[in-house]
Amino acid sequence: MAATVSAGTPSRHVDPTRRAQAVAAWSLALPFVVLFLAFTAGPVLASLGMSFTDFRRADMRSPLAVDVVGLSNYVDLVQDPVFRKVTLNTLLYLLLGVPLTMATALAAAVGINRLNRFKGLFRVGFYLPVVTSIVAVSVVWKFLYRHHGGLFNTVLGWFGIGEVNWLDSTHLALPSLVVMAVWRNFGTLMVIFLAGLQTIPREVAEAAEVDGASGWAAFRHITLPMLRPTLLFGAVITGIGYLQFFEEAFVMTRGGPLDSTRSITYFTYDQFRFGNFGYAAAASYLLFLAIVLLTYVQFRWLGDRDDRPAGRRRRRDRRALAATVEARS
Repeated sequence: MAATVSAGTPSRHVDPTRRAQAVAAWSLALPFVVLFLAFTAGPVLASLGMSFTDFRRADMRSPLAVDVVGLSNYVDLVQDPVFRKVTLNTLLYLLLGVPLTMATALAAAVGINRLNRFKGLFRVGFYLPVVTSIVAVSVVWKFLYRHHGGLFNTVLGWFGIGEVNWLDSTHLALPSLVVMAVWRNFGTLMVIFLAGLQTIPREVAEAAEVDGASGWAAFRHITLPMLRPTLLFGAVITGIGYLQFFEEAFVMTRGGPLDSTRSITYFTYDQFRFGNFGYAAAASYLLFLAIVLLTYVQFRWLGDRDDRPAGRRRRRDRRALAATVEARS
C-alpha cells in the first residue's frame, strides 16, 4: 500500500537558505539589541520600578534594600503645591508656545514659498537659530532682556516708555521665555511647512483663483486642509518640546522669580539633584502620561477625519441614507 502523508501534519523541513538568512540577520541586529536593552529599555524599566519606591541618594550602596511605597510618590506629587505650580507653568508654556510657534512658522513658510528669488537665503537665515547652541542663545537673550541697558528696554526708552523687568517679574518672565523659544524653534517647523506647501499642486490654487476665490479663502479652504498631516506632525513635535521646556529657564531665570518659570522637567531635575530619585522618577512618568494625552488629543483634532471607527462610520452612513430617502419621499 502506498505511503500516505496526513494532510494535517505540517512539514518539519526548513529551507537552509532561510535559516542562514535568519542567523545572519540576528547576528547583524544583535549589537543594536544589546545596546538597546542595556541603555534604553533597561533604564526605562528601572526608572519605572524606581517610581514605586522611596529610593534616595543614601540608598545607592544598597539599592535592593529600598522600600516599595506603591503609588505614594504619585499621590504626594498631586498634593505637592510646588508640583502644581510647575504643572501650571508647563501648561502655560504649552498654550502660549505651540500656537505662536506654529503660526510664525506657517506665516514664514507661506511667505518664502511665494518668493521667486532668495528662497535658500531665507531658509538658512530662519533655520540658523535652531542649530545654534541653546545655551549661547539663552545667554544672548538674557542680555537683551536686561533691566538696565538691555536692547529691548533701550528701544522702549526711545518712545518714552520706562524700563521693564522682563525676567524679574512673575508676570512677564514666562512670556519672555516663550518669545525667545518661539524665535529659536520656529525655523524647524518653517522648513517642514515649506516642504508641505511645495507638495500642493499649483493647479489646485489656479483653479480656485479662476473660480474667484480670494487669497484668504483659498488658504483656508485649500491650503490648510491639504496641510493637515504636516500640521499634525508639527503640532506633535512642538507640543512635546514645550512640555519638556527646560534649558531656557535653567540658563536665564533659574526657574524664578518665585518658581514662575519652573517647568515639570526643571522640577524633575531638581528632585534628582536633591537625591529624591523615586520622587523624580514618578514626576517624569507623570510628564510622560501628559505627553501621551496631548499626542492623542492632537491626533483626534488634526488627524484624518475619515479615520473613524467602523461603527461610527456605519452610523454616519445610515443617517445619510435615511436623510436621502426622506428627501426623495
